[in-house]
Amino acid sequence: MDSTDFAYQIIKWYKKNKRVLPWRKTKNPYVIWISEIILQQTKVNQGLPYFNKFIDSCPDINTLAKSSEETILKLWQGLGYYSRARNLHFTAKFIVHELNGVFPNNYDEIIKLKGIGKYTAAAISSFAFNEKKAVVDGNVYRILSRYHKIKDPIDSTIGQKLFEKIATDSLPKKDHSIYNQAIMDFGALQCIPKNPNCQCCPLKPKCIAYGEKVVGSFPYKAKKNKIKKRWFNFFVITDGEFIYLEKRTENDIWKNLYQFPMIEQKLQTPNPFENLTKKATYSNNSSCVHHLSHQKINANFWSYGLDFLPKNKNYLSVKVESVKNYPVPKIVENFINENLLVKH
Repeated sequence: MDSTDFAYQIIKWYKKNKRVLPWRKTKNPYVIWISEIILQQTKVNQGLPYFNKFIDSCPDINTLAKSSEETILKLWQGLGYYSRARNLHFTAKFIVHELNGVFPNNYDEIIKLKGIGKYTAAAISSFAFNEKKAVVDGNVYRILSRYHKIKDPIDSTIGQKLFEKIATDSLPKKDHSIYNQAIMDFGALQCIPKNPNCQCCPLKPKCIAYGEKVVGSFPYKAKKNKIKKRWFNFFVITDGEFIYLEKRTENDIWKNLYQFPMIEQKLQTPNPFENLTKKATYSNNSSCVHHLSHQKINANFWSYGLDFLPKNKNYLSVKVESVKNYPVPKIVENFINENLLVKH
């Protein structure tokens, strides 16, 4: 099976099995860009409701550029990888103010935009402008590594260059957009990571990994992700009407999102509320574990009730029922929904 036949088989499969997705009904680069950013590190079924909500609120690039960062982060709440949302907002303002609101129409210009890498630039240029650029994401790595039995690690420079070349060589002479959509669906639905149904795969006659019964061993990765463990202590301090919040501003996870006042557990970390919480009319503690891609957050929520909430220049004092209007991390959102809003 040469590269032409490979592409033909992928497209043929796609025409029978493709997913019906809203961003495939348009050539509008703005809509395609939004979908691609949302789907970074996110499965389609999880990202779809966020896409619909985002497009409803920001149907065009001008609306997105004019929106506040808090609005964008609130739309993104729960999706994770919040730098995507901040970069999206930055790039929208750049296109509106520096490019007269016109989205670039080719790979070389698209990849210059903040928050857009090789894959995303190729996807937008291909889907919106049918440019002959191969998309190379996790799905493509998996298909090509199995089909050709490529042992070069996908997280190595040599491996990535090899996969990019093979992906480019596999492009058909036309219908680049259709083929790129097809190979991603093929990886998401057919050539899946674990226990793929190889018996009904149109590529199996020439798939080397299938022929040698080693499909489960591909793709290769050189490194294993190290999980960093962290311990967060959140202080939920309220008088029943108002509650304290703070904004995360450091270059860390959840930047520019809001949370309850928090200290990360370290040796001899002082408690800024030690004197205040002695006056609490009630106290309670709950804990949970929250998993991120490279971090494990062990969280304690220390809840304290006061007769009144003193003014504090370091924290916002907001009405309890208004907390839901602020963009917060998923772990804080869960606590709010389970412990605060049920009472209001």
